[in-house]
Amino acid sequence: MSYQIAIDGPAGAGKSTIAKKIAKEKAFIYVDTGAMYRAMAYYLFSQRINPEDDALVGEKCQEADITIQYEGGEQVVLLNGENVNAHLRTEEVGNMASFTSKNPKVRERLTALQKNLASKNNVVMDGRDIGTCVLPGADVKVYLTASAQVRAKRRFDELSAKGEACDLQKIEEDIIKRDEQDMNREIAPLKQASDAVLIDSSYMTIEEVVKEILALCR
Repeated sequence: MSYQIAIDGPAGAGKSTIAKKIAKEKAFIYVDTGAMYRAMAYYLFSQRINPEDDALVGEKCQEADITIQYEGGEQVVLLNGENVNAHLRTEEVGNMASFTSKNPKVRERLTALQKNLASKNNVVMDGRDIGTCVLPGADVKVYLTASAQVRAKRRFDELSAKGEACDLQKIEEDIIKRDEQDMNREIAPLKQASDAVLIDSSYMTIEEVVKEILALCR
């Protein structure tokens, strides 16, 4: 039987950073579901699809083949055979993903791939609905959060470090708006699983969060 660790939480809570460290520590496979949804969003964005046209989104998403593999220890997201890592973290793609991830056909396609990965490997998976929908039987479930203010500042620092011009207030507004969308969507809304452990990382270091989750695994 494979061992499964599910980490859910809102945008910017540090899920990916934490999940990668846990996976490395335990020699598990890290499955970045957010990156898979972003790859789908990037595909639909590049095809100039209106995110509010549910029927068209549901139809076009069938054309996107999305897989994850490791190259030299780095996770690579492949969209129809092409490495799209460089396109996944833009604000446009993030906002598109928040819309398109609500589409039942998009979720169906990606959830099947994620479940398949987790059935064959020891995994750490992070996203919005891992503990509630994708891996309801996960061995360890965590709901990782932080205040919108803290999450916005982290994103601002990340973009500034890359030399990108950005507005802290605008980022915080986008984060609050995205939380609202994610928590109120009809299908698989963002929420804490009843058996998940809540961790608020607002005033914790990355190391402290990792330590707490590894203790839960033990």
